[in-house]
Amino acid sequence: MFLPTLNKTFKFLTLSAGLFLSSNWAQANEFYTHPNYPAFKQKAMTTYGLSGEQIDAAMSGARNLPNILNIMTRPGESKPWYEYRSMFLVEGTIQRGVRFKNQYEDVLNRAEQQYGVPKSVILGILGVETGYGANKGSFITRDALATLAFGYPRRADYFSDELAALISWTYKEGYPTNSIVGSYAGAIGYPQFMPSNIQKLGVDYDGNGHIDLRNSAADAIGSIANYLAQHGWERDRPIGFPARYSGNNPDSVIAKDLTQPTPYGELKRLGIAPLDPLVKIDDLDLVNVIQLQDQFGPIYYITYPNFQVITTYNRSRMYATAVWLLGTEVASR
Repeated sequence: MFLPTLNKTFKFLTLSAGLFLSSNWAQANEFYTHPNYPAFKQKAMTTYGLSGEQIDAAMSGARNLPNILNIMTRPGESKPWYEYRSMFLVEGTIQRGVRFKNQYEDVLNRAEQQYGVPKSVILGILGVETGYGANKGSFITRDALATLAFGYPRRADYFSDELAALISWTYKEGYPTNSIVGSYAGAIGYPQFMPSNIQKLGVDYDGNGHIDLRNSAADAIGSIANYLAQHGWERDRPIGFPARYSGNNPDSVIAKDLTQPTPYGELKRLGIAPLDPLVKIDDLDLVNVIQLQDQFGPIYYITYPNFQVITTYNRSRMYATAVWLLGTEVASR
């Protein structure tokens, strides 16, 4: 009589505890009752082998951050080039970049040799993304990603997947999920990698057994170089050249899709040429033309496939141009 009674009591207590914990998670996790939460949870369990309890525990205390949705409607890339440029190509950022370059010169050279990505490009990305680590972001990454996963329908699937990747990565590394901070869009560390890319493309470049993009500049340098190499960087090939346009129909030369370059000879016949007459481009070189709005009118660049590779980091052509020009300036000093 005693043993069956004890078993019943134990089962009751276990069930009660589970209901209590679920209730607490439901109260503390502002996304628990969202209609898409069960599907998110199931996909995260299937993809990463997490338990439902692990996901609920990682999401405990998650808060909706409505201001992030406001930021998403007015990104920096909505500015004209002459305003966008002034956010990055400024002396203070350049000087920080020079100090960073001098401190990590050996690591930058090693990454350039190993991956074929110029240190100028690595420096440009680090400068545009976080000002060489000065601004890595202060949003709790879990809450930022959850806000977008459950409140930004246009890219809800993408941010849901990144939220699941964050939870998986933090369990793997032993970090409390709510301890990770970063950008309003969920990017993390010096190079602002999204969580899924940390696991896929991050590199332990300081050799300490962990990929730590939040604190290790060496890991950030190696990871950026690996990212660009994996996305098709062409060693010892140019990024582009300033150009002039002598025609009267810019739409006929401006690239609509950077992944579909045009032989330079065709663009030359339409009025495109390097701004510097000493620059020689083979008519068969596959290139694109981009146009940016400067303060006194449009400016043009002839770009090679490596420019397009930079846009895999951020699709904005202004972003890629800022990376290119900032990195070139820092590397030259």
